[in-house]
Amino acid sequence: MTDNPNPAVANGSPWRRFVTPVLSMAAVVLLSNVLVQYPINAWLTFGAFSYPLTYFVTDICNRWAGPALARRVAWAGFITGVASSFALHVPWRIAVASGVAFIVSQLLDIAVFNQLRKKSWWKAPLWGSSAASVIDTAIFFSIAFAGTELNWVHLGAGDLCVKLTMALVLLAPFRAMIGWLGLMPKKA
Repeated sequence: MTDNPNPAVANGSPWRRFVTPVLSMAAVVLLSNVLVQYPINAWLTFGAFSYPLTYFVTDICNRWAGPALARRVAWAGFITGVASSFALHVPWRIAVASGVAFIVSQLLDIAVFNQLRKKSWWKAPLWGSSAASVIDTAIFFSIAFAGTELNWVHLGAGDLCVKLTMALVLLAPFRAMIGWLGLMPKKA
């Protein structure tokens, strides 16, 4: 299997393939780092609604240009997100927790997606995002909030429920985007 499943992408501009996903990823990570500081209730923060978009960006990139570019986008998003978080004075524990959880879960999402890429169009993004969401939640909440007065187990449970729901909800825009880009996988 080649690392680039869409040969037409090879003829495109490297900057076009890289900059838009990186900027999208960095914006979502930064927004999520800020929003996770604002609990909605004992089970949920506002960051739970924005963060699942990182998997959407990675999955579109992976379907479009393959896992090598998706990994580069994930690493660039990691660096940009953590650096921006520190520059905007996001508390260090949240910035570190976000960075570690982000890169581990993104690389897992890419690996799972790539294993399932030839299956039905919905399997790769759903299972990749779901597996990554579980790992991301465990890593993020244990680093960011362990030992604080917040009930981080409740926050993590609520956050995970939203992430898994968003993995389902984002299937419709994923399907629309890959259809528009002409990237629907061939029937097995």
